[in-house]
Amino acid sequence: MSKLKLTDVEWGEFLFPKIFSEIFIAKSSDSNALSKGDTPFVGRSSVNNGFQGLYHVSESKIVKKNCITVSMVGEPRAFYQPYDFTCSQNILVLRNEILNKDISKFLISIINNYLISKGFGYGYPVGLNRVIKNKLMLPVNSQGQPNWQFMEDYIKQEQKRQAQKIIDYYERKLIELAGDVVGLDKVEWKTFRFTEVFQGIQRGKRLTKDNQTDGPKPYISSTSENNGVDAFIGNDTGIRKFEDVLTLANSGSVGSTFYQQFEFVASDHVTALKSDNADKYAYLFLSTVVKRLEEKYSFNREINDTRIKREKVILPADKEGNPNFQYMSDFVKKLELDKVQEVLEYIYIYISE
Repeated sequence: MSKLKLTDVEWGEFLFPKIFSEIFIAKSSDSNALSKGDTPFVGRSSVNNGFQGLYHVSESKIVKKNCITVSMVGEPRAFYQPYDFTCSQNILVLRNEILNKDISKFLISIINNYLISKGFGYGYPVGLNRVIKNKLMLPVNSQGQPNWQFMEDYIKQEQKRQAQKIIDYYERKLIELAGDVVGLDKVEWKTFRFTEVFQGIQRGKRLTKDNQTDGPKPYISSTSENNGVDAFIGNDTGIRKFEDVLTLANSGSVGSTFYQQFEFVASDHVTALKSDNADKYAYLFLSTVVKRLEEKYSFNREINDTRIKREKVILPADKEGNPNFQYMSDFVKKLELDKVQEVLEYIYIYISE
């Protein structure tokens, strides 16, 4: 099939109601009043598909899957929702009988550009009446209707193009890793105190949900899911920020440990562990070792500041008896090498379809 180009198709304007047979504001739920469950909660976040956790919710508050959501206040952003979900206030739902994941991706790009061009945001919220009266530019078929087939085919084409880029990257990565990891010799293991491994050990700072504001900063708490991300916040004061550290849940899901490569805000339910000698790969090795504290602690026995500094871990040791960070790094690189090969096999199948 010849390459599809956006310039090779006719475009036309369509009112929102001509594109979507259903346009409505979803019934809202208050996440603070819900218990943890299995229904995705879509909030007004502009990242992570709006996802803000899993909760128990009544059937009347569940919105059916296969639709597009738009946050109407804050920083408006459109997302495709492939699963049934509940949501916070001010979430606009768009749906039609043609919609699927690929068509939605095309439409979302158009919708987000529309939201930006109209200046929607803080101080100028997206209104239902405003949306109904506005138009989007879309590809048109020979009958003058939205060209759904073109939209779907174009997205599939672009996804395969991106997949090829991933293949090119991982094939290079495979060569690099194979060159770095030529074999792992036997190594001695030794017991180390946390303070011998981590030069920085600091608990985050308490920030209640009532005091959190929506924003782009990951807020890491004691959840055992989503790499510890509990919310995305905009607070700038009264917080503690870290990056390139491990986070250890000291209460809640005690022992849950994740590597945090980028800057984040830490709640008082996690402790940040910083090593001056660990790279990304060594941190990933350490996270699996530290995570074993789950077996020792529970919801009823938290890891306080005194206990954590007394904790010990068994790690590879170098000839001087220090933690062998190079071995840890090389070990994880070897695992990544194996994973890269698996990823490539999967993408080869995808791109050949």
